[in-house]
Amino acid sequence: MSQAMPPAGEGSSPEQFAAIIEPLERETVRRVAWRLVPLLIVGYFCNYIDRMNVGFAALTMNKAIGLSATAFGFGAGMFFVGYLLFEVPSNLILAKVGARRWMARILFTWGIISGLTAFAWNDWSFAGIRFLLGLAEAGFFPGVLIYLTWWFPSYYRARMVAYFMTAQMISLSVGPPLSAWLLTWDGLFGLQGWQILFLIEALPALIMSVVFWCYMTDRPRDAKWLRPEQAEWLQRRLDSETAQREAVHRYGVVEALLNGRVWLFVVIYFGYCSANTVIAFFLPQIVKAFGVSIQMTGYISALPYLLGLVVMIYFSLRSDFSGNRVLYSAGAALVGSVGLAICSLVGAEHTVIMTIALIVGIASIQAFGPLFWPIPTALLSGFAAAGGVALVNSVGNISGLIAPTVFGVLKDAAGGRDQIPLLVISFMPLVSAIVLVLVGHDRRLERIPSHA
Repeated sequence: MSQAMPPAGEGSSPEQFAAIIEPLERETVRRVAWRLVPLLIVGYFCNYIDRMNVGFAALTMNKAIGLSATAFGFGAGMFFVGYLLFEVPSNLILAKVGARRWMARILFTWGIISGLTAFAWNDWSFAGIRFLLGLAEAGFFPGVLIYLTWWFPSYYRARMVAYFMTAQMISLSVGPPLSAWLLTWDGLFGLQGWQILFLIEALPALIMSVVFWCYMTDRPRDAKWLRPEQAEWLQRRLDSETAQREAVHRYGVVEALLNGRVWLFVVIYFGYCSANTVIAFFLPQIVKAFGVSIQMTGYISALPYLLGLVVMIYFSLRSDFSGNRVLYSAGAALVGSVGLAICSLVGAEHTVIMTIALIVGIASIQAFGPLFWPIPTALLSGFAAAGGVALVNSVGNISGLIAPTVFGVLKDAAGGRDQIPLLVISFMPLVSAIVLVLVGHDRRLERIPSHA
């Protein structure tokens, strides 16, 4: 085990902590991170591309198959209905059969269904395919969160979630220009550009399903690529942390699903997802209102996610080093709320101010996820963690149906202008910040540096 560490604090630096981590710990965590995290990043990159490319496809698809803003918002959000229905069962199955098999299955089925979106012909077929896509993808994201708790001690968890979630930033940085380019491929094989977009961007998920099956390892005890002393140290450390957590309270699956604190996490995540999903679906349309070309829309839409990548990693490291989970996560939600509110007040006529507010607000909202998830994953363990984390993610993600639909209705009612719907959505991260501060975080649940 690691030697005793001095108390953590805001004045502590990464170098101070790194200097007192034993070589075995440092080498083991580094080897595990380099083996597994890149694999998860690529998988999540595929996941987010397939989930959010619909926002760019809408620039030409909506007219081609006759979708209003309301119909598009509703249809895009049907993804989250399927997601809600199968999320908890999917995560419990993963905990039972192992991550390797179940993740490979998820990647394969969502790749097939995502490609089928190219053949939607009206509002109901579009909504139906999105519903099936939600069923197929259910369990991937919370499954990875649980998988990370099987491999990384709590001291490393926020940064590992952040590294994993860089895939979201990368996909939302690379995805818009790529999707805008694919939209120009009209006529290839007799298909329209938006159809080509869905077909081509579905292929990586199918490829990664094979890679996950061949390369993923379920638990440290199964890792032939670790030396015996590394596997033994890691398993002992993880078991010790589980015992520490369960000494505070040990939850069963049903107890976790009915726990009031878990449901407050749902409220927090619902607020975050409301803003995050609306941004992903409608950002191209918001930016296009600046009067720029489709290709320039892609470049501008990528900027908030490039900044978000840096902000997310930096503040996740600070959260791990200090152990102050609430300060950083609530702060990110608050700044995101303010950024969106400013956008609603200035409008597209003030392009420079609105662009800056969008970049800062969206980057802060993107940073929230990895800052938040170490809090609920520290509360639960075992099957309770699989069920509880899936509950928070799935019910929180139902905002993906409600928020885009509300945004679309308000936008139609406002004659296509974004100010009023943006103002309404800006309140959601603020709710997340307030509830998170009220819920707080019990540091006894984690092995933070002062207890290592």
